[in-house]
Amino acid sequence: MSLAGKNVLILTTNFGTEQDELVRPAADLRKAGAAVTVAAQKDEAVRTVVSDRDPGAVVPPDTTLAKASEEDYAAVVVPGGTVNADQLRTDADARRLLAAFAEAGKPVAAICHGPWLLVDSGLARGRDLTSYPSLRPDLENAGATWTDREVVVDTSGGHTLITSRNPGDLDAFTTAIADALRAGGGGARN
Repeated sequence: MSLAGKNVLILTTNFGTEQDELVRPAADLRKAGAAVTVAAQKDEAVRTVVSDRDPGAVVPPDTTLAKASEEDYAAVVVPGGTVNADQLRTDADARRLLAAFAEAGKPVAAICHGPWLLVDSGLARGRDLTSYPSLRPDLENAGATWTDREVVVDTSGGHTLITSRNPGDLDAFTTAIADALRAGGGGARN
């Protein structure tokens, strides 16, 4: 079933996002028919990395975090990359957006180090999730139940929360996002 008519927002900083965790979900969701918007901190190129060390693709953003609004999208995706995730978790606009998606009952997806933003947005408590293994103590200290699986989908908190561990889990991660959208998660006003 096509994702035509579904708009998805991807949140990123302008440096340090894990290349495949940004590029692959965007490409896979577009291939399924969704419209994907990349929102960065600044209206400047997003310089991704591979394995947190090597230069990756340069991705032009479509908008900024400050200009993006939950009302225009059916779901939100938070890619990892240690530097990206560490900066996003302290970004007021990123926290505002994640909280708005959750409040509206729309799917929230985060991969690798991306779940750090769940902690700082108050969305981890009481939820089942996964992440890059080094985040386990942070997530458990925030009240989450952590599981080492390629994808964890938790529908218990009023919105679907989708998490994965690393780029090796991208097939399961993007499939879970598409499934949540097809199930009617996140009706956007657009």
